[in-house]
Amino acid sequence: MSRAGRTGLTLVAIVAAGAGGLWAGQRGVALPDLSWLRSIAGAESVAAAAVKAEPAGSGPIIYYRDPDGRPAYSATPRKTTDGRDFVAVGQGEDVSFDAAKAKPAEVTSVPAPGDKKILYYRNPMGLPDTSSTPKKDPMGMDYIPVYEGEGEDSSTVKVSSGKLQRTGVRTAEVGLSRVDRSIRVPGTVVIDERRINVVTMRADAFVEDVANVTTGDRVSKGQSLFRFFSKEVASAGAEFVTEQRMERSTDDGSGGALKLVNLGLSRELIAAIRRDLKVPSRISYDAPADGVVMERGATAGMMAKPGDLLFRIVDTSHMWVVADVPEHQLDSMRVGAEANVTVRSLPGKVFKGNVALIYPQIQEETRTAKVRIELPNRDGLLLANMYADVEINAGENEPVVAVPNSAIIDTGTRRIVFLDRGDGRFEPRDVKLGMRGEDRTEVTEGLKAGDRVVVAANFLLDAESNLNAALNALEPGEGRP
Repeated sequence: MSRAGRTGLTLVAIVAAGAGGLWAGQRGVALPDLSWLRSIAGAESVAAAAVKAEPAGSGPIIYYRDPDGRPAYSATPRKTTDGRDFVAVGQGEDVSFDAAKAKPAEVTSVPAPGDKKILYYRNPMGLPDTSSTPKKDPMGMDYIPVYEGEGEDSSTVKVSSGKLQRTGVRTAEVGLSRVDRSIRVPGTVVIDERRINVVTMRADAFVEDVANVTTGDRVSKGQSLFRFFSKEVASAGAEFVTEQRMERSTDDGSGGALKLVNLGLSRELIAAIRRDLKVPSRISYDAPADGVVMERGATAGMMAKPGDLLFRIVDTSHMWVVADVPEHQLDSMRVGAEANVTVRSLPGKVFKGNVALIYPQIQEETRTAKVRIELPNRDGLLLANMYADVEINAGENEPVVAVPNSAIIDTGTRRIVFLDRGDGRFEPRDVKLGMRGEDRTEVTEGLKAGDRVVVAANFLLDAESNLNAALNALEPGEGRP
């Protein structure tokens, strides 16, 4: 028989002898001499040494054996013939006679780095479950050890490389870029208030005749609108002519020339009077600017009093679009922002302008603020009171520190991102935000160009960070094993 076979046979015999000894000890039956087992192993000293080398058992004592390894057993303490105590055998020794009790499954324990002490083990999926000993979760994943010193920074999260791949955590580098954001709001085309010209008389005058101009007609600057006669204007003109003949004054800004200017006569008409030294009996009132006649009040033969509205002319080469911007989007508005305007009557036609003014008032009924956009209208296609669709580019023109929108976690009271510290460590960082664009958000404080932040599955890191913070907030022994 080979040596391995003899060794196996010996172990089987020892186990059988132990079982028999237990049975005999419980019933007080003497067993025959089984010294022949020693010959199988090769020598009695080897068996005795092996028995003596066995560690003391743990758990309750189930029987007592001979200290020299002889096949003598007892259920109660006893002594040998030379006065030595039998050796107690515990239930936890290698040879177990309790068939119903199975050994617990082995759990691989991750060794601590260096000499750090393991404080406890936490659930690998971030669940609020900890253990004082190594264990596995229902999916067979090992619990993660938490070492002494790691609990001091309760916010930092450490994730193994395998878990990073399984959860889909991705990072991106923080850089300088433009933040693009478009705000689409309704608007209305209105007249530029600065381009409205009102024609009135500054002295009593009789309107002789009126040009064939009606409301809606376009007029050009210098075009005659009507002719009038005024005693006050004629008197001031005669005084001016006298001054010119006496060569007392040639300055249009003083004397009779100043009086004519205050009465509403144009510089061109005053120059003609100086040249001809004659005041015309009927004076023509010319259009002050190019534009469209929006209102006509002059009638031939009427007596016009100072301040009476005779014509209202509007220059439509530039128009305004007043857009209604919701209150919560006003933080994105800035003067000078580019805007594209379309009107329903001209599909496909886009008018480009800029934000000129944000009105300092909120409409109570709609909770919107009016934003004025100025744009050219050289072709006269835009008409007053048209409805318009306005798209305002509310982004930043200059590159700023920005991160993808998915990197930001808004808790309601905090805005945080997870900073990649390398080696699977992630640190939550409070940030202050600026302009929020379609894809990226400006970060005004908390990050710098070159940092790396988590842009995917960061909610899992946030949950784990909150768990760490909660565990570290507990008193010793309160909730932690």
